[in-house]
Amino acid sequence: MIDLKLLEHLETYLTDSRKDKFLKVLQQRTKHFTVATEDVYQLHNTSAVMRSCDVFGIQEVNIIEEQNSKQIDREIAMGAQKWVDLNRYTHVKDCISDLKQKGYQIVATTPHTNDCLLHEFDVTKKACFFFGRETEGLSQEVLDEADVFMKIPMVGFTESLNISVSAAIILQHVATKLKQTNIDWQLTETEQLEKRLDWCKKTIKSYDDIVERFYNQ
Repeated sequence: MIDLKLLEHLETYLTDSRKDKFLKVLQQRTKHFTVATEDVYQLHNTSAVMRSCDVFGIQEVNIIEEQNSKQIDREIAMGAQKWVDLNRYTHVKDCISDLKQKGYQIVATTPHTNDCLLHEFDVTKKACFFFGRETEGLSQEVLDEADVFMKIPMVGFTESLNISVSAAIILQHVATKLKQTNIDWQLTETEQLEKRLDWCKKTIKSYDDIVERFYNQ
């Protein structure tokens, strides 16, 4: 349960422009789509994917680290790690199970299976887009569990794109199409309040001291 009085108090420490920015961004946020990266070993790729999620309004990012575990490259993420939610997993099966329980279909992004082209993808269904390792691609476990295989149409000699580029292309396309539908894709009112509180915590200096003083008044 969100303490609305505390939230209102905390937001007095923000500038009007920052409060307006929070509200404006939250109106464009969604959990209808999410992204999962599987053992990506180039640190800048994971960070760039996270940045694309923030830019295109995707609130949650799932990072699977069975073999590779690294810290987010803050310079490349450009602060995106503050604004999107990171779910970290050490086993791909746990990530897939969690996502399916939340109602997401598993979408394997791969240039090798001609099942669904990007422009043919049905955006009305909740989906998690999986991106694999730079050279090996997605694991067999993800491919076996995938509900949809999707590819970006390509007409050159090169058969694949860097994963961060692929993620940006896919997210821009599906987010744009999603907002042209009539389905309820926005965060719930409670989720928006939770993010306002979370973003206050990540923005305001001496947050803990301010909260303590508030409750001791």
